[in-house]
Amino acid sequence: MKALFGQQNSPGEEMTFVFQERENLPPPGDHEVKVQVRACALSWVDTKLLSEIKLKKELVPVGREISGVVLEVGSKVTFFQPDDEVVGILPLDSEESGLCEVILVHEHYLVQKPEKVCWAAAAGTVRDGLRAYTALHYLAQASPGTTVLVLDGASPFGTIAVQLAQHRGAKVVCTAHSLEDKQFLERLRPPVARVIDMAHGKIDVAESCLEETGGLGVDIVLDAGVKLYSAEDESASKSQLLPHKHDIITLLGVGGHWITTEKNLQLDPPDSHSLFLKGATVSFLNDEIWNLSNVQQGKYLSILEDIMEKLSSGVFRPQLDEPIPLYEAKVSMEIVQKNQARKRQVIQF
Repeated sequence: MKALFGQQNSPGEEMTFVFQERENLPPPGDHEVKVQVRACALSWVDTKLLSEIKLKKELVPVGREISGVVLEVGSKVTFFQPDDEVVGILPLDSEESGLCEVILVHEHYLVQKPEKVCWAAAAGTVRDGLRAYTALHYLAQASPGTTVLVLDGASPFGTIAVQLAQHRGAKVVCTAHSLEDKQFLERLRPPVARVIDMAHGKIDVAESCLEETGGLGVDIVLDAGVKLYSAEDESASKSQLLPHKHDIITLLGVGGHWITTEKNLQLDPPDSHSLFLKGATVSFLNDEIWNLSNVQQGKYLSILEDIMEKLSSGVFRPQLDEPIPLYEAKVSMEIVQKNQARKRQVIQF
């Protein structure tokens, strides 16, 4: 059996991906489940996070969002039995690469996959769904009457966040990074309240949002990275699409929530003062927290079950690329690691 792993020879260097031969797996441990993988979604490997929490290995397993069939269960497994269809996210400290035909997983990382959901959709939605839930249910409550701004709404995560916010009855405004993204967002049903086209960099996000909300500002902002400094310091093409942190603070309403993916966010005293005057909060979106602490295990599994239920009922309609065969996984993973994929990449076995 082959499995895909990532290698980084020195910090700051690009990651390279290699297939390794795996010996046959031992029988599952007490609480382990042996799963035949049917699909595995690819997501960016955060090497910095791995080294910060002392999980950096020479070979980093790649592909953590999996769906598949249970082949065998350990003696104390209570959730599953052989032939169950399952989906889940492998933990950060997993020794297993999801890009392998058969793997061992602890039963507490898996949930049942609904019959009518295909393998690729299950694996391709589970992480974006988890991030959207973390943001719009736990860090802020999207509810009827709230206005939510989703930046880069046509990204795989943005799409699911828009759909979850709409399902919760919120009014959604989103930004588009290209003409193609704008057309995609305008075709969404139910329709979003407004699509702000950022492709040419001339449109003021704060102005558009204040106009849309009658000057009151938005209740929840979900960013896709922000500009921290003036334009000279950053690469032109990327920063042109990102709003400045001051724009986000300006468009936040009273008591608003800013949920950021910018791990190096720097707020100066005037920024903090503006947030204080609005009684606003800043939260950091890190979906790995669910697996870094076992305290939340029950909540975590109920989120995964809910994501599958929404996928099954058509609330979530993910942005997936055509399924890719395993022999092309290395090339696809290189594209994902360089952040060049606009749709979720899923390997189908």
